[in-house]
Amino acid sequence: MKLQVIMMFCVLASALSCTTSSKQITNSEAYNVYLESSDTTALENAHAELNFWQQKLDKQPNQFPYLAKIASAYSQLFAITGDIKYLINAEASYLELNDITNQNNSGFLKGLAANYISQHKFKEALVLLNKAEANGDKLEGTQKMLFDVHLELGNYELAKGYLDAFSDDRDFDYLIRVAKWSDHRGNLDAAIKYLEKARDNAEFSNVPSTKQWVYTNLGDFYGHHGDIEASYNHFMKALELFPNDAYAKKGIAWIVYAHEKNPDEALRILNTVTKTYNAPDYYLLKAEIAEYKGDETMKNEQLALYKTAVKNAMYGDMYNAYNVVLYANTSENLDEALAIAQTEISNRPTPLSYDLLAWTYHKKGQTQQALEIMEQHVSGKTSEPKALYHLAEVYKANGKLKQAENLKADLLESIYELGPLMEVEINKI
Repeated sequence: MKLQVIMMFCVLASALSCTTSSKQITNSEAYNVYLESSDTTALENAHAELNFWQQKLDKQPNQFPYLAKIASAYSQLFAITGDIKYLINAEASYLELNDITNQNNSGFLKGLAANYISQHKFKEALVLLNKAEANGDKLEGTQKMLFDVHLELGNYELAKGYLDAFSDDRDFDYLIRVAKWSDHRGNLDAAIKYLEKARDNAEFSNVPSTKQWVYTNLGDFYGHHGDIEASYNHFMKALELFPNDAYAKKGIAWIVYAHEKNPDEALRILNTVTKTYNAPDYYLLKAEIAEYKGDETMKNEQLALYKTAVKNAMYGDMYNAYNVVLYANTSENLDEALAIAQTEISNRPTPLSYDLLAWTYHKKGQTQQALEIMEQHVSGKTSEPKALYHLAEVYKANGKLKQAENLKADLLESIYELGPLMEVEINKI
């Protein structure tokens, strides 16, 4: 998108302008403390934990349960650094552990399943969880993870059955899952209500990691709901607990960019994050902000960094959704986008996966095929704004202008979630 187009739109738009927001939500003096933080305590503790258990295992190789501690330390290092090698190392430890125990220990099976969920290997996770369920011990924990996986795979009736099996409004794990279910059903108000109950539960139990999780998730949900101040406050709460929480900083950067229209400050925040945290999607966000600024050089640099990063085979299918959208935007990569979209359908046949497939066909000019997929698998089955935008564009391409127009108002209400660049495209519908 050219800078001139953005500037022209800023003159013409009346509802949501590209100028700085009239209400300043963030406070750079407050969050700078965390951007400038040199606190490496969490990282040092995770490395110390890993070294401790590795040394114990080296001395007593027959004490295989130490492998679970090693896997947990690797998982923690992945969460702190975003370095994919730690997640793969955790997988290796869990695989060895489950081989030793002939896949008969539910706890070890669930440990590997959780790792596979992080890698977006949902079908593989389901196989492990079914074995854990058959074992019968610690069944409720298994049922909770089965809900997670069935929801990711689009097995919604099965997911709801498991959710009902462990229903308990006093239980944090239930509350966060019923919030996820409510969001899936398009009931954001209910999702926030349940997450707020989970937050109260977490604050009462006062487990820092639990509070951090719910604060960042509420930060997201409040943002989707348009309560930007509450979103910002919860990201700040997460940072008070863990000053190097990359996700919370990313959330604040999004507020600065999407709400306050301050791309330079958003980039400054992100640049401090990526000094110590490595995840390819941060390059995509920087590229988007660079496009908003009209800086084509920076945009192309960040896209090149992303493409290089995701060539790492360790990522597997973790970035398929990002790749489809990215590759579908260039005519020379459309066949690659289509192949990835079809892989994603095989991995997890959900409305969002079918949306990616339909969008790729649309970009290839096969608008009728795109419409058929959308009407069969996407329309009425998701409230995700990006999918609804794609649906509106497919409707428009097929001459269904009324249906496209009906989606436009909801999409304009989702501009914060979609980002400033999308406002121009939505107004063309």
